[in-house]
Amino acid sequence: MRGLAFALGLTLIATLAIDAQQKKESAKDLPKTISLSGCVTADEKTPGQFTVDDAKEGKYRLTGLKLRDYVGQRVQLAGAIVETKRMTIKGGLYPNPNVAAQAGAMDPARAAVASAGGAAGPGTVELPEFKVRSVRPASGSCP
Repeated sequence: MRGLAFALGLTLIATLAIDAQQKKESAKDLPKTISLSGCVTADEKTPGQFTVDDAKEGKYRLTGLKLRDYVGQRVQLAGAIVETKRMTIKGGLYPNPNVAAQAGAMDPARAAVASAGGAAGPGTVELPEFKVRSVRPASGSCP
């Protein structure tokens, strides 16, 4: 009888320790809430997509709440930066389709300049995602 009570007590203590460890790890995984302020703009290429440009934090793609009513207004946003853990594969011709298509028929100096990069091409730039939890109008005007 004492052996059974001892085993049950030991099991209970181990279960509580594991549960506490899991709660501690899940608290670490929660994204940190930050605040951004700036002007909400609608993305010209993607309807229903909005961005904000904060002077300190940079430019973000906004998700989470409907922000259509705030386009062109200065707002203060509270939320978190979404970090994806998925693997992404980006392909394409190196250094760009034009140089790759010429396959050595190009002047070597021009090919070297093109492969050095440094200039942003006409492609799309993937902005980091900011999941908005709350929106509050702020004072000031937007350009």
